[in-house]
Amino acid sequence: MSLSKSTEFINGAKATIPLIIGAIPFGIIFGTLAEPSGLSIWGAMAMSLFVFAGSSQFIAVGLLAAGVGPVIIVATTFVVNLRHLLYATALVNKVSHLSQAWRAVLAFGLTDESFAAVNSRYLGRTDTAHAHWFFLGSVVAMYSNWQVCTWLGIGLGELFPNMTEWGLDFAMSVTFLGMVIPYLRNKPMWLSVISASAFALVLHDLPHQLGLVIAALSGICIGYASQQIDIRMRIAKATAGTNEEHKL
Repeated sequence: MSLSKSTEFINGAKATIPLIIGAIPFGIIFGTLAEPSGLSIWGAMAMSLFVFAGSSQFIAVGLLAAGVGPVIIVATTFVVNLRHLLYATALVNKVSHLSQAWRAVLAFGLTDESFAAVNSRYLGRTDTAHAHWFFLGSVVAMYSNWQVCTWLGIGLGELFPNMTEWGLDFAMSVTFLGMVIPYLRNKPMWLSVISASAFALVLHDLPHQLGLVIAALSGICIGYASQQIDIRMRIAKATAGTNEEHKL
């Protein structure tokens, strides 16, 4: 039996709360960094309202502070956000029946945190008639949190100019670990994470966060290649077994 729309919406918001807790310091730090980096208060709020992409916002602010041109900023943040294509690919069959307006709203609100919550909702469940309301509840909760935290960061940045040195960003790292670990169930996943981590450490000193971009792309490629190899090996094994049966 499918849950009601309101129940799904509330459940989606509730499922995202643990991830929101880790994102709160992240949003506040972004607010504190915006003005010192050359972004106006309204510019910082507009970025959170219309871009709504935590890691890309941080990278954009860092590049802006370094005096990098808009083309490089757009290109860099575009590459960093390519991971959302993987999220969308995993969920596209779940939302393909929805209207264009619904899909546009959910696509805009698709973040790392919302994907973790929503993908868990769909896994192993057949009562998905109103599951897109769960998705919407997660999006609204995360979006509202990000706006409030940006405002708080802007205000607190005026009172405590050295907030960025408090180590609050550690909470976001822990949150990402919490999102990634449940998916480490097979060799391709492990290879993807290990290789991306190794590349990120080795290439840490590259300018303009290029090391992070290369690490992300490398992890994706290595994980995908490993998955394809496993699929081909299973097909070959199944084919060999079928041939043996025919011989008998």
